[in-house]
Amino acid sequence: MHSHEPTDYVCPFCDWLDGNETDYKRNSDIVYEDAETVAFIAPKWWVNNPGHVIVIPREHHESLYSIPEDSYVAVGKTVQKITVAIRETYGCTGTSTRQHNEPDGNQDVWHLHVHVFPRYPDDKLYQNHEHKRFVSPEERLPFAERLLAYFQKNNP
Repeated sequence: MHSHEPTDYVCPFCDWLDGNETDYKRNSDIVYEDAETVAFIAPKWWVNNPGHVIVIPREHHESLYSIPEDSYVAVGKTVQKITVAIRETYGCTGTSTRQHNEPDGNQDVWHLHVHVFPRYPDDKLYQNHEHKRFVSPEERLPFAERLLAYFQKNNP
């Protein structure tokens, strides 16, 4: 397998799911979860696409190369639920998903994750890589609340 995860790596997603919250990973960021996946408001936003969501498997799998097929199917089902919820609640006119593998594929956390972005006319998502910033839990909360309300109403 193509692994780039250091031997002493402490996975930030697994660490968080084990109960260690930080300003970058708060339980209040979680917008959807089931037995196999967790979806949460990302702590780093692109300038024109606030409130994007990250979907992860609960079990640690570094990338698409190592995740079992049934686990990736579960991630895909959650990604679909999140894209529908974002489209229904954010006032956006589209969505995009992204998933990265290995350093040359732009992966920077060694736990498979899928980004789900709200899209808007002329948002230049793919041209704004240098225009992203970490946001506070307070900035993330209104987006989490919108999605939580959607899922409470629509019981996926």
